[in-house]
Amino acid sequence: MRAGAGPEFCRRPRGILRGAALTLVFAGVLGTAAATGSLPRREPVRALPTAPSATRPTVDRAALARAAAEAIADGKSGKKAAEEFVSRSGDRWGAVYDKQEYAEFEQALDGAYTGVGLSARRAGRDRVEVSRVQPGGPAERAGLRPGDRLVSVDGRPVGDLSVSEVVSLLRGGGVPDTPVALGIERGRAAWTQTLRRARLATDPVTVRRLDDGTVLIRVAAFTKGTGERVRAAVRAAPPRAGVLLDLRGNAGGLLAEAAVAASAFLDGGLVATYDVEGEQRAVYADGGGDTGRPLVALVDGGTMSAAELLTGALQDRGRAVTVGSRTFGKGSVQMPSTLPDGSVAELTVGHYRTPAGHTVDGRGITPDVVVGGAGAEERARTVLSGLGGAP
Repeated sequence: MRAGAGPEFCRRPRGILRGAALTLVFAGVLGTAAATGSLPRREPVRALPTAPSATRPTVDRAALARAAAEAIADGKSGKKAAEEFVSRSGDRWGAVYDKQEYAEFEQALDGAYTGVGLSARRAGRDRVEVSRVQPGGPAERAGLRPGDRLVSVDGRPVGDLSVSEVVSLLRGGGVPDTPVALGIERGRAAWTQTLRRARLATDPVTVRRLDDGTVLIRVAAFTKGTGERVRAAVRAAPPRAGVLLDLRGNAGGLLAEAAVAASAFLDGGLVATYDVEGEQRAVYADGGGDTGRPLVALVDGGTMSAAELLTGALQDRGRAVTVGSRTFGKGSVQMPSTLPDGSVAELTVGHYRTPAGHTVDGRGITPDVVVGGAGAEERARTVLSGLGGAP
């Protein structure tokens, strides 16, 4: 299952894929980003007592397939017909991907993608901003930076597009060495910057020791292997050192990996619950985590999906003090449906909740200590020190 996203990767929870995989869609493939969420392929899932769900599919999947098939029969694009159908449905997280785009999403979860190396997020009704720039990527080499406003892609205004549509334009079908022209605004300056897409690798986990002895673990996205890398970093930390878990700008990824990361700090127990068309289920952490080490989780408006579920688990279970600003609020479950032309529609079928039963979608998570901007990390370190985090 995927949840949340990363650069040029707009992922949101998507539903059952290959049996038991619910996917949360990244928000762009590490270049634009958000995330996908599908049920973790190996995560422990147990059925909970069934309860009525307020969530129902917002799109009639059979009618969607018919609309696509009719368009194809008329010599038109089945994908475009499906996009129009989903757009009219009111499913704000629904999206349609062609076969190549969907394959790129899958590859991105392995830590590689084709794009320009920037993550984007919606920052208002008609505003799309750069939230992160990947070191060494085309966007960084061109001088783009977080906070820049993305106005257009190849001349097409993006203000009214969904994040997934923006991501699709940025990726351009996932073909390396192709040009893409970005309309950028920074303050009062406006210009067009032409970049060339590249095949990029990501390093989702970075670990460093701060001057006060704190171990800073930054998680950029929950791609395959991320959870175990977090667990290894915690095991390798000095016995009395506090951990600052930096989830800022983390657009999500695989929920299974977020559950493994939670297992670094929890001794089993609930990570999240979700419903799929009324059926209630749950995700659990493994046992044996470090439950005594001082822990602060740092979050912001770019913390999405799987990263939000990890934050909610640590907060609800009293395992971490959360510091920063309200998270994005992406916690819906999508289920993929294959259309007659091979494209894939991801349609909302449910929502995730934190261990205390809080809904994430559309609300986000309010940190225990609310502070934004450049002072957030300093405040987080102060809080961690107060918890006894200095060795």
